[in-house]
Amino acid sequence: MTEQNKIRYAQALKHPDVEEHIDLWFYRPMGFRLALLGEKLGWTPNLISVISIFLGVGCGLLLYPADWRLNLLGMLMLVLADICDSADGQLARMTRQYSRLGRILDGACGDIWFITIYVCLCLRGDALLGPYIWLIASLAGLSHRQQASLADYYRNVHLFFVNGKKGSELDDSRQVATDYSQISFSKEPLYKVFMWMYHNYTVAQEKLTPSMQRLRLALAERYADSPIPNSLSEAFRKESKPLMKYCNALTFNWRAITIFVTLMLGVPYVYFIIEITVGNLIYWLLRRRHERICVKFADIVEQS
Repeated sequence: MTEQNKIRYAQALKHPDVEEHIDLWFYRPMGFRLALLGEKLGWTPNLISVISIFLGVGCGLLLYPADWRLNLLGMLMLVLADICDSADGQLARMTRQYSRLGRILDGACGDIWFITIYVCLCLRGDALLGPYIWLIASLAGLSHRQQASLADYYRNVHLFFVNGKKGSELDDSRQVATDYSQISFSKEPLYKVFMWMYHNYTVAQEKLTPSMQRLRLALAERYADSPIPNSLSEAFRKESKPLMKYCNALTFNWRAITIFVTLMLGVPYVYFIIEITVGNLIYWLLRRRHERICVKFADIVEQS
């Protein structure tokens, strides 16, 4: 990699605090190479996101047969899908092609992958669980949704304190609602639907984090016309950073590894059980600790 590309690679990353080790070792370097190719070919980040959807759906379909060779090919497709998922964000940061639609589409990609995977694993069936596998998979899917949503939110909160609003994708549901109301369904029907879904997503994130919302309100009132002091941002970052490993545990990489291991052992239903038990335990601990941090800093801001 040339020196110029090394600099561009570093700029295409989010921030070392929130990057996961497997991403830094594999997915980010591979995604960067794909982003460079996409830049040469004139691709947009959204095009790469769409490619990732087809790869993720292909993965799910290949997990349906109880054939380890097809399953292995399916997991390879899931790896390729995540390389694309990394590349679309890197290309957006490299070329400054930021858009809220891109963020929404990027988030929707993972949902589509895992819905396909869950359905195909259920259709594959399990002699031990019978029809109850659908109930367990549904509970796992709901858990997955909550876990990934909270992890995404807390990472963006962390980036907000590290880089400020411009360096974060932290949104406010009230602003999203305002933007949604200004979109014409007749002119942009698909974007209108996406924005409706995204508004519900941001509302759900905020309902899960009342102490964080109290802190955001206190910051908005205290520093409405001035930046947040560096000392306050650094203090929050110091306490939030250790929690990023829990956020990363609830994102793609460890889920993919768990799916792969349970498939190779011939017990794919165990993946659903791990989502419901281990995943929710990490989710509960993460939320509890982060909310405590937010209470502490909300008190500091309100009393200053």
